Amino acid sequence: MRRISVLKAPFAFALVLGTAGLAAAEMTPQDAARLGKDLTPTGAEAAGNKAGTIPAWTGGLAKPPPGYDPAKGFLDPYAAEQPLYTITGTNADQHKDKLAPGQLALLKRYPTYTMKVYPSHRTAALPSKEYDIIRSEGVAAQLADGGNGILNINATAVPFPVPKTGVEVMWNHIVRYRGGTFLRYGTEFPVHTNGSFTPLRRTEWYARASALGSPEANRISYYLNLVTAPSSIAGEAILTHDPLDQVKETRLAWTYNPGQRRVLRAPSVSYDSPGTGTDGLRTMDDYDGFNGAPDRYDWKLVGKKEMIISYNNYKLTDKGLKYPDIIKEGHIDQNLVRYELHRVWVVEAMVKSGFRHLYAKREFYVDEDSWQIAHKDQYDGRG
Repeated sequence: MRRISVLKAPFAFALVLGTAGLAAAEMTPQDAARLGKDLTPTGAEAAGNKAGTIPAWTGGLAKPPPGYDPAKGFLDPYAAEQPLYTITGTNADQHKDKLAPGQLALLKRYPTYTMKVYPSHRTAALPSKEYDIIRSEGVAAQLADGGNGILNINATAVPFPVPKTGVEVMWNHIVRYRGGTFLRYGTEFPVHTNGSFTPLRRTEWYARASALGSPEANRISYYLNLVTAPSSIAGEAILTHDPLDQVKETRLAWTYNPGQRRVLRAPSVSYDSPGTGTDGLRTMDDYDGFNGAPDRYDWKLVGKKEMIISYNNYKLTDKGLKYPDIIKEGHIDQNLVRYELHRVWVVEAMVKSGFRHLYAKREFYVDEDSWQIAHKDQYDGRG
């Protein structure tokens, strides 16, 4: 069975590297000197592509567009743009060199699943102080033994701006910039085949340890998840403390059950344990694209490619939309999704010999500018 997760030219691979015999090497001074020049401050290629279909990075969307009012939600700076073309199941093979297998599967399975492709905009931008931290900490950052943690970092949002291995790309995703701390109200939708769903609502708190002054040693982040709906599980909570060096210490996790009124240690809040309230449609380490320890997989950096991914999805943030306007039978309303051509890092994960996981193979496509997982395809033991 293929499990597909869709988040936000033939392969011209730059390199193929695994984690076997992994060496813990810092970014070289030569690579550090490239940041802010031929590479962006976060490590992406600054130049556009030869075809002109991917623009150069010129600083990103560093401040709100004119007329932005926080009370009204995000303002779409590209609202006047029209799609360049639309990909359907009929013409999908013409674009398959820029699509992932999961995207092709959706296009072939659902006649209503289409991908409207718009002009590309490289909007990713961080505060300037973050760029200074990335450069200064990048020359010291090292992988812990086997790639299961990071050494010699504190506040960086990109420990490996010039990655040499697949697991380095994944760590860049895990610690990517999210403002230091955030409070948000999220909703998840376990959707039945007929399109019906019961919203899973939660309040989430997240903090990088560095944003709190690093009160404990060996910490990356803290996360608290409080379920507020449906009523059958409202009040359940999960708290996690994620370590920096996961060789030295594994994730610390606790759960609260309102029926028992007890807080319990929860070592199962990791790997392929079912996600709370998701009807078994998501594992714990599925959340956020990927989270937690990478130690059950061998990671291979396949390389970099141009790929059509969801990007700058302002339509989906429209406060006038209701959940049934978005969630449809089989997939979300594709008229609300904007796709653009961007460069992504391609990372393949295979379960290590002697280990187990629901997903025997995982393929991640990570946006080069933001280090956010843009798309992933996941396969069980049967492929």
